[in-house]
Amino acid sequence: MGSRDADIDFTFTDPITVRVALDALARVGWSMDVSLGGLSYMIDDADGMFEWYRSSPADANEVLACLDAPGNLPYSVAVDVCHPEAGTGGMLLFMPGRTEVAFVPTIDRRRIPVAPEFTDLAWYLHALVPAFVETGLEGSEAVEIKH
Repeated sequence: MGSRDADIDFTFTDPITVRVALDALARVGWSMDVSLGGLSYMIDDADGMFEWYRSSPADANEVLACLDAPGNLPYSVAVDVCHPEAGTGGMLLFMPGRTEVAFVPTIDRRRIPVAPEFTDLAWYLHALVPAFVETGLEGSEAVEIKH
């Protein structure tokens, strides 16, 4: 049967911080995901090991400061985000240099009703692009692949 992966890659004219991206998303209904009782975030390390961490929502400022720390700029970092009103979310993955950010719909992925095997990438684009336009969005590419 196989599995399907979907993601949307965003390119920015200038580096974007995690805090700026999350502030922009908050204005259109997105927030850091706390559905499992805490914030979920990832920091790559020098060994290339993607380590996920959990933290209390009260520690959001410290988490954002850590993700945006100059020492982490050469590494990928990620944070889970959700759109509570829409009941969906995913992972925002910030690549080294921070001009490329990927969104991977991993939390209650929205499907196309008449073709439920496919992700409703148009919905995600409509929900994400307006937030990023004011932050220097240069382009986006949405992809879904069956393995």
